[in-house]
Amino acid sequence: MQYTEIMVRYGELSTKGKNRRNFIDRLGHNVRQSLHQFKNLEIKAQRDRMHIKLNGEDAQAVMDRLSQVFGIQNFSPSIRVERDIEAVKEMATKMVAEYYEPGMTFKINTRRSDHNYAYDTNEMNDMLGGHILETVPGIKVKMKNPDLLLRVEVRLNGIYLSFGKIDGAGGLPVGTAGKGMLMLSGGIDSPVAGYMAMKRGVEIEMVHFFSPPYTSEKALNKAKELTAKLTPYAGSIQFLEVPFTEIQETIKENVPEGYLMTIQRRFMLRLSVALAEKRNALAIFNGEALGQVASQTLESMVAINDVTTMPVLRPVLSLDKNEIIDIAKKIDTFELSIMPFEDCCTIFAPPAPKTRPKLDKARHYESRLDVEGLMERALAGVKVTRVQVNDEFLNEKKDEFAGLL
Repeated sequence: MQYTEIMVRYGELSTKGKNRRNFIDRLGHNVRQSLHQFKNLEIKAQRDRMHIKLNGEDAQAVMDRLSQVFGIQNFSPSIRVERDIEAVKEMATKMVAEYYEPGMTFKINTRRSDHNYAYDTNEMNDMLGGHILETVPGIKVKMKNPDLLLRVEVRLNGIYLSFGKIDGAGGLPVGTAGKGMLMLSGGIDSPVAGYMAMKRGVEIEMVHFFSPPYTSEKALNKAKELTAKLTPYAGSIQFLEVPFTEIQETIKENVPEGYLMTIQRRFMLRLSVALAEKRNALAIFNGEALGQVASQTLESMVAINDVTTMPVLRPVLSLDKNEIIDIAKKIDTFELSIMPFEDCCTIFAPPAPKTRPKLDKARHYESRLDVEGLMERALAGVKVTRVQVNDEFLNEKKDEFAGLL
């Protein structure tokens, strides 16, 4: 079946009152960003629903991408027919016949946005239903829970026929709940935290700490690739690469081994907050799950959070590892996350970090360091990359070739 349009229905946006228009406009922007490689699409976000004219684009490919955009309740592929009732009868019968199997029932549901059309909804239902009963042998009408529900929408520019509803991603359009900075490692948890934040409408920017030569270019590209995995939900994401080598070397030289991780995390949080303030973000997000590792005990969180009053939000805090892995598999980040490219957190991890660090000791050890100077130099070296849908950063063939040089 050659579809001509996809009709998109909104989810929670129907509850947003006076802000509804802003939410719909943002959703339209996100859909355009996510579908940017489909050059022939025409996208119109109206008050009650969104219409995407395919203009020859692959309907299935567009729907696969559309199913990842937050703020969409469901959508239906549609076929546009001229406003001639005989042409509508012919297409309606053709669509039902294509999906019909012996014993199936059907129903026609007509909706008119053009109330001046020659036939009202009941007349349309009767005429189309009668023609299908005459033409498709064995089919029967069923008003409640039919096997096939054919939706008919009468508009000024044509009549649109569609079957069924495909579930969208739900949630809120990314960007309608403000901006946050996600502390992105190369592991399993932080991409899941980013996904969960975006589902509630938060625009996220990725903050990734990079420590050459201790961490490789592959580790950096892995983090960018993880970012690319999340772009369909938002359209595009800014990736901030923060040089962290000098800070980690300085901490290793001046801080007792048990507190290395605590002081490193305090610096990471300070840097993330500084970037948030500079880029108008309101909160910090991370992938910490309570009790999962040494730096994620309540005592560690207290010692690390001490450096800021900005909210630090942890979407996966109460999930166990298997729950996080299930979500990572769903959003296709799991296999990438477990690739063996070490990030700066694992490279400099002490063999026996403090699980219950004391706040006064963390402050004391940190007082030995030139905190302001280290921060200033790290922030001066930040690199920003805009990551879009379908961007690729890990090319195995190129990497293998480079290794031979």
